[in-house]
Amino acid sequence: MTAHHSDLVVLGGGSAGYAAAIRAAELGRSVTLVEKDKLGGTCLHRGCIPTKAILHAAEIADAVRDASSVGVAATFEGIDVAGVTAFREGIVAKKFAGLTGLIKARGITVVTGEGQLVVDDDGPAVTVGEDTYRGTDVLLATGSHTRTLPGIEIGGRVLSSEEALALAEVPASVIVLGGGVIGVEFASAWRSMGAEVTIVEALDHLLPAEDVSSSNALERAFRKRGIVSRLGSRFASVSQTDAGVTIVLADGSELSADYLLVAVGRGPSTAGMGFDEAGVALERGFVSVDERLRTSVPHVWAAGDIVPGLQLAHRGFQQGIFVAEEIAGLGPVMVAERTIPRVTYSHPEVASVGITEAAARAAHGDAVAVSEYNLAGNGRSEIIGTGGIVKIVRLVDGPVIGIHLVGDRVGELISEGQLAVAWEAHPEDIAPYVHAHPTQSEALGEAFLALAGKPLHAL
Repeated sequence: MTAHHSDLVVLGGGSAGYAAAIRAAELGRSVTLVEKDKLGGTCLHRGCIPTKAILHAAEIADAVRDASSVGVAATFEGIDVAGVTAFREGIVAKKFAGLTGLIKARGITVVTGEGQLVVDDDGPAVTVGEDTYRGTDVLLATGSHTRTLPGIEIGGRVLSSEEALALAEVPASVIVLGGGVIGVEFASAWRSMGAEVTIVEALDHLLPAEDVSSSNALERAFRKRGIVSRLGSRFASVSQTDAGVTIVLADGSELSADYLLVAVGRGPSTAGMGFDEAGVALERGFVSVDERLRTSVPHVWAAGDIVPGLQLAHRGFQQGIFVAEEIAGLGPVMVAERTIPRVTYSHPEVASVGITEAAARAAHGDAVAVSEYNLAGNGRSEIIGTGGIVKIVRLVDGPVIGIHLVGDRVGELISEGQLAVAWEAHPEDIAPYVHAHPTQSEALGEAFLALAGKPLHAL
């Protein structure tokens, strides 16, 4: 057995892991990064990047169909699935090459293989085969995996998001089980590409974690697009043949389609890697950490999707950077979960930061004020042909505590919302600042003006 030593050993090369490795190397630490697959993890290869490439292709398909409405002569002749796949894979390949080059330039040692955490009298380490990679500190950043439901086996015409990415066709019809972010994004893309889509969601709204106004706006938009939503409907069973799938709901009704996409969330990837045996405390499969991301074992840290909370790549980036800086003694500030922006890249997009109106009223009662601005009054939104809303939640005579947006491209606006919420800005503080005209950001400005008591383009 060969032993190696680094200041930091990172188990997992996804968003949290590689961010920690890069930042630690920038701070002069020697770093070993253990990854069983490819640097970049799920986000780069099977999640964020490839799905957004498909959604962009779907957006182009919609634009071509609607081109005549703006005076452009164009003919939509269908989806070239091989072409979309080549586009998607080309984007992923470029980003992977860039990340690989960045890791190499920082002098980070990359070990390919399945790592196991071990803790002994000499401290924490990660073993890969017969080799031991010991670190003064070890970061666990092993990410997440696709969840399913009892009675559902992925295979054939029953897909997870990974199999959906690999489809060599646009389904004529598809059932999406789960109305969260993943389900909504695939439903949106497939509908733009010509599929008949039905979403089955056990709760009362699509995107149930979002403000109900955002969910309602998305549901209206999806109905106009011909996407069927079966809300408050629980799954009972599924069967498949060579030709299609049939699912039975708890009320006894049946739905049939070419494919079923199972999009019921993601679970932490912590099993079978020695965490339990090393004494790392787990709860429901997630790694228990303190407010500084320390686990129950000294010098063992955790970041990203295995830490309870939002499962978002940018949260993983932030946590990985935080751990590297904490180890270096820089005393970094942990970003509160409520200030992390959330975006669903459907058509229309849904973006938010902070808390919902319902959560605000539950916590503060009548000391809550809300402004809602319809994008129909925004010139730029009218030009690009999107409807939607801007909703801002504040405390009466107090700061902004929640911002909720629906509309095409609103994900690009949420960073301003993050600043407002994180800095506890009052609408009166923001109202004097001018938004460029014509931009969609003016809609945010209008909502801030309304909450400051001086609306301009709203009654």
